[in-house]
Amino acid sequence: MTQLQAPKASRNQERGRLSFMRPVSDAPAAHLRPGGSSRRVIRTMIRSAVSACTFSNVSALNVKKSASRRRVPKRPAGLALSVAVAAASVLPALAPVPAAAVPRDDKPAASATPGAPGKRNDAPPTGMSKVGGDLLGDAGTQARLGAGAPVLPKDVTGRSWIVADAESGQVLASHNAHWRLPPASTLKMLFADTVLPKFDRNEQHTVTSADLAGMGMGSSLVGVKENLSYSVHDLWLGVFLRSGNDAVHVLSSMNGGVAQTVADMQHKADDLQALDTRVVSPDGYDAPGQVSSAYDLTLFARAGLQNKDFREYCATATAKFPGAEGKDKKREMFEIQNTNRLLTGDFGLNPYKGIAGVKNGNTTNAGATFTGVAERNGKVLLVTVMNPESTESQAVYKEAARLLDWGFAASGKVTPVGELVPPKSATANRDTAPGSAQSGSKNRPGQTADAAGGESGGAGIALGIAGGALVLISGAVFLINRRWPLRKR
Repeated sequence: MTQLQAPKASRNQERGRLSFMRPVSDAPAAHLRPGGSSRRVIRTMIRSAVSACTFSNVSALNVKKSASRRRVPKRPAGLALSVAVAAASVLPALAPVPAAAVPRDDKPAASATPGAPGKRNDAPPTGMSKVGGDLLGDAGTQARLGAGAPVLPKDVTGRSWIVADAESGQVLASHNAHWRLPPASTLKMLFADTVLPKFDRNEQHTVTSADLAGMGMGSSLVGVKENLSYSVHDLWLGVFLRSGNDAVHVLSSMNGGVAQTVADMQHKADDLQALDTRVVSPDGYDAPGQVSSAYDLTLFARAGLQNKDFREYCATATAKFPGAEGKDKKREMFEIQNTNRLLTGDFGLNPYKGIAGVKNGNTTNAGATFTGVAERNGKVLLVTVMNPESTESQAVYKEAARLLDWGFAASGKVTPVGELVPPKSATANRDTAPGSAQSGSKNRPGQTADAAGGESGGAGIALGIAGGALVLISGAVFLINRRWPLRKR
């Protein structure tokens, strides 16, 4: 991943060497660095892929100088906003105003849902799920510190959080990891896991009023308008950058409707073994009974990052979004900026070194939620924080950053307290694939598959993932060492 360039006010900071991506500037990054890892992780340089990659309606990404000077309204404490690194360009078509004028990822519902999970006066339940390990089902903080390991940061108030190695799946530490809480727009990661593979990015869709029906009051919007045509690519940029519930509803309509999409998402969650999750709305808007957990949200992110389009969208800092038609029938294009403040920075908050996704949310019932992925020195970590109780500004981002800092410093010095489990379908495919243990393979656990020999791997196979838009910008490669074979996309 990369050290993202901060807005101009902090442009002189963090000028260290390239980690995941080259810092974004007014000129495209040209320097490439092969990543390094102690595991068997394939780190390759993809120079030819850079010239081959093209993305429709996406211009070269940078966080513009003018945007960094734009005065942004002060946000309330614990505000959650979305994820990304640099790679394309988009803006709300809803109105020709700068993205910075819309400070929230998704706005809270008009009133809290009576009896909603996650009330401030409740406590984590006993008997939480044990998926991924017994300790993950216990209430409170779980960590096994070894010699030389740093202590966990004290100023982390999230009601639930988790830090995990994205490559191995090892959970380094957690706090109420399986507490079922409202997820807000972090649930859009599951929506993308479910729907994104179904439609070609260049497919066009003309929006009808029925497509936009049923959105919650105060929903976050990217600015989709009925009777206008949008590409699937446009709509996904709206989902990831602006957390647009309007874009979610249009894509849901293309998928057979909201009810069908909710059912598909629940089926996907079950396959991912995200058993804490109950889906009621595809966009994460507050709904009675809609819950997930820090553990499940981390599974959604890890699964999504296997898809190059998912990686591109969640790593996009700015992009162009189509607006209204002019008199000449040409569409106006407006810039939208990702609301992930660990990516773009904000007043009192610097961009996080190495951030490269994923998603955030904020509603009345959920509070602020955030799942992020970052890389430093060949180590890729995932972090999820749900509903911080702190009153400090941007608490969800600051607490996620503290946990990431701890995770990078603690790597190799802690005993894992659990693991991120693979999907059921992936395990089944692995067990029945030619060369698997059940089909007579002699591979030892952790042995890398021999592609030339046609063998399919078991646990610990290192799988390289060229990072979509990230490749476009810097030629860097985002790799995740999955515990199950990765289907080529």
